[in-house]
Amino acid sequence: MSDDRPASSQRFLTGLIGAPIAHSASPAMHEQAADALGVRCHYHLIEVAGAGRDELRALLDGVRRLGFAGVNVTFPYKEAVVNLLDQLSPTAAATAAVNAVVIRDGRLVGYNTDTTGFVRAAANLVADSGPGTIAVVGAGGVGKAIAFALACLGVAEIRIFDTDRSKAITLATLLRATGAIVVADSVEDALRGAVGLVNATPVGMLPGSGTPVPDVLLHDGLWVADAVYSPLRTPLLMAAQAKGARIMTGRELAIYQAADAFELFTGLKPSTNVMADAFDGVMAKAAAA
Repeated sequence: MSDDRPASSQRFLTGLIGAPIAHSASPAMHEQAADALGVRCHYHLIEVAGAGRDELRALLDGVRRLGFAGVNVTFPYKEAVVNLLDQLSPTAAATAAVNAVVIRDGRLVGYNTDTTGFVRAAANLVADSGPGTIAVVGAGGVGKAIAFALACLGVAEIRIFDTDRSKAITLATLLRATGAIVVADSVEDALRGAVGLVNATPVGMLPGSGTPVPDVLLHDGLWVADAVYSPLRTPLLMAAQAKGARIMTGRELAIYQAADAFELFTGLKPSTNVMADAFDGVMAKAAAA
């Protein structure tokens, strides 16, 4: 997006569609990143539960008509919006999932910054563990993005498990050209011999307190990452850390995907340090509440 006006006069209306999103750190990250650049951004939470195709279409049409620069899309609509957009980026088309919609010349263009964000977030973990097998639990919108990111990082094998096996098969089909992809029959099967584990399900997100992986399967030869960031230390991550595993919270993915989305929405490159401070501030307030 290009704009010839002085930066100080630029204003952007952005937002997030999903449910539940009341605890989202996105408004703080986007608005404080804009402030640091000398521009104005209002980031609006559009919480709609149980929306069907027609309601989502109406929401997106409203976003287009109301002058939004773009909106993020989160659970449970990352896959549902794909066929409602005018155009997809190559990554969004490949993953069949969208978490950022840019309004460009009246057209809705879908992107997937979960993929680019996870590449940035997990690069060191993957480099340190070597090109081993990574287990991905969850084959929904964020699971697709994370699996593609891992393929981009050159892991030796990705084992995908989802309680809905058809979703795992669909993801494996999408990934078949990128390397060794296996649909696991169980979490145990996915983790056998793995060097890394990623939770790409909402299990463990507040107000829930579950874990997608039995504690007995965790050990100190494993790194464990969680896409959930509310709470920051999920039951899975606490159990993994207690077993001596290296962990990565959802913080890094949240920050990097937000930074990439902000740049798509505004055409301006934000400070990830500013976004990180904003994220940490939201998490500190939540912990104190």
